[in-house]
Amino acid sequence: MVKTRSELEQQLEDYKIKFENQEIPLPDNWGGGYSISPISFEFWQGRPNRLHDRFLYVMNGSDWSSNRLAP
Repeated sequence: MVKTRSELEQQLEDYKIKFENQEIPLPDNWGGGYSISPISFEFWQGRPNRLHDRFLYVMNGSDWSSNRLAP
């Protein structure tokens, strides 16, 4: 656990010095990871009057389009 922001920043500086000019080693149990390619996102912001703001972003080829959705 990190107790303060300054402690976190000091740890970052320590690691910058420790691994200067070298590749940072990965843990043995790390795999190749996953590649995620989303085709849509919905953003929703609730409002007290239930007229919520909803926006849908959809990938069209190499561009994103957006539409307002009904609450």
